[in-house]
Amino acid sequence: MTATEAAADRLHRFVSALRHLPPFRGAPPTLYQTSTMAALLAGVYDGDVTVARLLRHGDFGLGTFDGLDGEMLVLDGTCYRLRADGSVEEADGEELTPFAAVTRFRPERSARLAGPLTRAETEEAVGGLLTSPNMVHAVRIDGRFTELRTRTVARQHRPYPPLAEATAGQVENIFSEVPGTLAGFFTPYYEQGVSVAGYHLHFIDQSRTRGGHSLDFTLADGRVTVEAIPELRLRLPATPEFLRAPTPSTPVDEQIRRIENG
Repeated sequence: MTATEAAADRLHRFVSALRHLPPFRGAPPTLYQTSTMAALLAGVYDGDVTVARLLRHGDFGLGTFDGLDGEMLVLDGTCYRLRADGSVEEADGEELTPFAAVTRFRPERSARLAGPLTRAETEEAVGGLLTSPNMVHAVRIDGRFTELRTRTVARQHRPYPPLAEATAGQVENIFSEVPGTLAGFFTPYYEQGVSVAGYHLHFIDQSRTRGGHSLDFTLADGRVTVEAIPELRLRLPATPEFLRAPTPSTPVDEQIRRIENG
């Protein structure tokens, strides 16, 4: 058989194999996001998307509320408001959000995590489940936490300060020996500013009464589930505040890392 004939034979076998693959069913996983982290950095805190509309696009995700009035966590189709005092309440469908990201979570991979594991060790373990560091992933960790530190920014009032100033007065809470869920996203570095690069996770306890934006934690044991999300649908606000928002004067990466890590 000549080289040309061999190449033709390989191509024929490849095409034949493709014909026998099961048909693709349904749309690929999509992340629906409204606005950007850069807009929050600039003080664009007025919401223009309702919680009810957001939930039409996903049952899992996170964000914030109008005027930064609490952290948002969407889990199992329910939207929760995580307040500055560490308390939790279910959000009303008419509440507005200036920034949020949701998906329909259908986990593809999972693993048991045996601790104690620090935040860095947990992230390293989760990284082993990612399809690629160049793709967004939904991440959920259900487990027992020896200690967990959260923060929530208090509601802001006009004239809105930049996010770096708003978070300077953030309230931190520490939970000890608490079962609960960390949920959110791993986002590639190249999306920093559109979203939050790396791991961005919010916490809610098992009783759905306490929670906040996760700053640090020690995981006693738990189970992690992840889903790769190959498509991003980004909705930009058409509000005057967004259209006039200034470009951040200092590097976005530096600002976000300082804000997100307390």
